Amino acid sequence: MTKLTRWLGSLTVLMAFGLAGCSDSGDSANNEATNQQESSSSSETADAKSEPVTWRFALEEIEGSVQDAYAKEFKREVEEESDGQIKIEIYPYGSLGTSSQLTELVQQGAVELAFASPGHLASVIPEVGIFTLHFVLSDDNDVNKKVLSSDKVHDLFADRYASQGLELLSIVPEGWMVWTGSKPLRTPADFADFKMRTMTSPILTESYKAYGANPTPMPYSEVYSGLQLKQIDGQVNPIFAIEEMSFYEVQDSMTIAKHAQFIATVISNKKWYDALPEEQRKALDTARDNLVDYIYDKQAEFNETRLEKIKENSDINIIELTDEERDAFRKASMGVRDIYLEAAGDRGKEVLDTITSMVKEEEGKAGE
Repeated sequence: MTKLTRWLGSLTVLMAFGLAGCSDSGDSANNEATNQQESSSSSETADAKSEPVTWRFALEEIEGSVQDAYAKEFKREVEEESDGQIKIEIYPYGSLGTSSQLTELVQQGAVELAFASPGHLASVIPEVGIFTLHFVLSDDNDVNKKVLSSDKVHDLFADRYASQGLELLSIVPEGWMVWTGSKPLRTPADFADFKMRTMTSPILTESYKAYGANPTPMPYSEVYSGLQLKQIDGQVNPIFAIEEMSFYEVQDSMTIAKHAQFIATVISNKKWYDALPEEQRKALDTARDNLVDYIYDKQAEFNETRLEKIKENSDINIIELTDEERDAFRKASMGVRDIYLEAAGDRGKEVLDTITSMVKEEEGKAGE
């Protein structure tokens, strides 16, 4: 029996007791029976209210990932804040569908919460494509935290998510994206005809075309075999994902360019969020706010420890680009911003100008 079936059964019982309690009689015996029914109904209602509600939280990553760590801490916070009246069920990648399918489940109200990355969201919310552009964020993660967790940036996207039936709850960075390949990737020339696996985002595709690569979209679950069978020459992901998916086993080099971070967003169904009882929404909002510092620290820990594991378990060549080498990629990437603006229009320009100016302002403060 599903939770939904049990819930509907409980609702039917409550309605039956409620109707019984509304009967009227001048007879004292009937009044006594009615009072007993009302007392019983009140007791049943109190019991029903004490039954916890369940929220389903779907992830784009497997168990043990940054998203999994976020979801588990979110679960702990919400269940504690609600005194156990809310239960969180976590569904790792693959248990409910692909990333785009998870977003659809949230839109349909079949799942309450999910991660949704700009890689697929940009097809319906072009403005979030900014998070797939290269060299937009700061090298300083404290700066990025202040910018991305600000109300100002949240408000840039909130109504665009709402137009898709979604509530934007949080913007979650998961660490620097790192290139792995069959060879070192120190210059844009190294990308010539290089088959780089990307997500289906048009901006990502154009970003690697700008370097001379041959972008090759491929499902996340097929990347390892694609690398092993030489269907693709390389891929790009945060270090923790490279380790947990064992991509380093079938690659010769890792190149750290700090060109972009993997950014995910936490979403819920808009109507569901708006209809939440006050106490439940407070529990959700409190947990979300408390997780800002937690996830920045956690993703840094994940990526550092996973890098050590890669070093211990392989002889892969790890390269960190110099500032001069990074500048060559930065210059090559600038033209992709025009493609972003064509897709996102005036709203996209507002988003790009606001975030880049905020980053610059925060960097200035950090340098004082």
